[in-house]
Amino acid sequence: MKTAIVIGATGLVGKNLVDRLAADKRVERVVAVTRRPIEYQSNKIVNQVVNFDELEKYADVFTGDVLFSCLGTTAKQAGSVQEQRKVDFEYQYQAAKISAENGVSHYILVSSSGANGKSISPYLKMKGELEDAVWLLPFKRVSILQPSLLIGERESFRLGETLASWILPPLCMLPFFKRYRPISGDEVAKKMLSISLSSGNAKQIYRLDALFS
Repeated sequence: MKTAIVIGATGLVGKNLVDRLAADKRVERVVAVTRRPIEYQSNKIVNQVVNFDELEKYADVFTGDVLFSCLGTTAKQAGSVQEQRKVDFEYQYQAAKISAENGVSHYILVSSSGANGKSISPYLKMKGELEDAVWLLPFKRVSILQPSLLIGERESFRLGETLASWILPPLCMLPFFKRYRPISGDEVAKKMLSISLSSGNAKQIYRLDALFS
């Protein structure tokens, strides 16, 4: 892989992914697309600061072999469901569309377990709508990961996820709940890297258990 592009590079999955990409000898260049400047230790990492509300002005940034889409927020952090949709659907779709038009061949998306464009949950609905939309873009390959609860150190505290990370692990030791067990952001990043460096179907979804190594 010559060039990997990562949006959501400062998030729980994205920052682990950038580190893994930079450390892998098979990857020549990592473009970390962020809203604010970030300093990286590796010379392989190029930080591109963009205004996500005007992504069309930064089309040249989205040129490479693989686009990793790791953006995500909560309604509380964003301020409303409408603002959350900007991040979880509009920004990601626009980045994917520009990348496809630029000839990026492989798109890898971190979605969510239960994503469904017809869901009554606004969060799962927007995740499902994004999945439905990117399937139609002219990528040679689309890989979608649907993890359950993501755990690990975040930049901002999320009470609900913190409580769930305490409750779910012992509950998921029970046979019925095992496949819904939480997964670390780094484990998802590890799987994304593996998918990008191996062959696979033109369109493929990786659900829950398939994400664990």
